[in-house]
Amino acid sequence: MAEQGQAAPVVLGQVHGLFGVKGWVKVYSYTRPVEAILDYDRWWIGRANEARSFQVLAGRTQGKTLVAQLGDEHGKPLADRDAAVALLEQDIAVERSALPEPEPGEFYWVDLIGLSVVNTQDVVLGRVSAMMETGANDVLVVTGERERLIPLVVDIIVLEVDFNAGQIRVDWDADF
Repeated sequence: MAEQGQAAPVVLGQVHGLFGVKGWVKVYSYTRPVEAILDYDRWWIGRANEARSFQVLAGRTQGKTLVAQLGDEHGKPLADRDAAVALLEQDIAVERSALPEPEPGEFYWVDLIGLSVVNTQDVVLGRVSAMMETGANDVLVVTGERERLIPLVVDIIVLEVDFNAGQIRVDWDADF
């Protein structure tokens, strides 16, 4: 996928089923809105360094599901259902450079994972190990001497995200 010196592709979803007999697949999207994954004309499908490039030839919502027709790197559609079976449960990623720049105060989850979290008293609370969506707001899962769930509320709880320093400053008591 990524060559030396390039940013790794960003996982945006997963192939989670087959649709019909003509090689279409069902897609589980991590994007918001979920249909945004269909905006990318090229997907890398697979795991880590074993991913292959596919063109997104068509896509749509089908009930509550997203479906997509994929083609090889030359645009030739997957021949049939059997050709699509190999893609089941595989990650869907796009090149980092294809993603739009986030708005101020917005972040891609993948960029937050691994950052150190420090409160306003300079107590290191741990590192962001995962992210959760709760409906009300996104939540940082911070792993240190114990696990903490810190709401990602910019300017109220999350005061600063400094990618250069690899740190997030939060207004969060160490006893919480």
